[in-house]
Amino acid sequence: MATKVTIWNEFRHEKTKDAVKKLYPEGMHKVIGDALAKTGDFEITLAALDDPEHGLTEEVLANTDTLVWWGHCAHGEVKEEIVDRVQQRVLEGMGLVVLHSGHFSKIFRRMLGTNCSLKWREVAERERLWNLAPSHPITEGIGEYIELPNTEMYGERFDIPEPDKLIFVSWFEGGEVFRSGCVFERGNGRIFYFRPGHETYPIFYNEQVLKVIANSCKWCAQTVKISTVNAPHCPEPLEKIEEKDIVFGSAGISQTADKL
Repeated sequence: MATKVTIWNEFRHEKTKDAVKKLYPEGMHKVIGDALAKTGDFEITLAALDDPEHGLTEEVLANTDTLVWWGHCAHGEVKEEIVDRVQQRVLEGMGLVVLHSGHFSKIFRRMLGTNCSLKWREVAERERLWNLAPSHPITEGIGEYIELPNTEMYGERFDIPEPDKLIFVSWFEGGEVFRSGCVFERGNGRIFYFRPGHETYPIFYNEQVLKVIANSCKWCAQTVKISTVNAPHCPEPLEKIEEKDIVFGSAGISQTADKL
């Protein structure tokens, strides 16, 4: 069965910057979606910031196994009710793959509970992403490292919680290093942060980068859907509880009735 993937993109740079429009005339999300669709393993939905409800309606999210997120210049325009909606779906079991500058998105910071700040520099330097987890499903088909000739540098310290699993570490030509592939679990959902993907470089045409994205969409995909929104907070006991004569005080300490 095909994995249902929704690819979300601000889709602003492609409309306002000539260099980005030349690289991704129909949007970065379209390039990623087309590459994933060619494998035959995915059912693709595209969504963008300026779509009604940002393209992330209840119906769309209900039919999404993994949500891919790319944002950069308009994080603040994402409505809080949509962030709430996405968060709830991740807690229920939907996967979330966050790309590049999506590290500063509302949803990523919400899920991680930290500022997610970092160092950055844009001078088209070389990047080498070292594969630290060659047996992990996310790195299937990936060699010892991925090398990108021109990228934007992201450097430590990256203000995130300790990842549940560190998949890639990047080295940059200028000397910095960065945790570029990080796995987290939140509620019943899996999250993968993958650093490559600046809008002015053709990184989303790189076959190895696309392979990692495809692998992560499969690995993060929802396997269960467990909602706690309407779950009873004071459930009836499964077994009969015997009546007791002991009276407990507010501290949970048993006391005789005449002392209360």
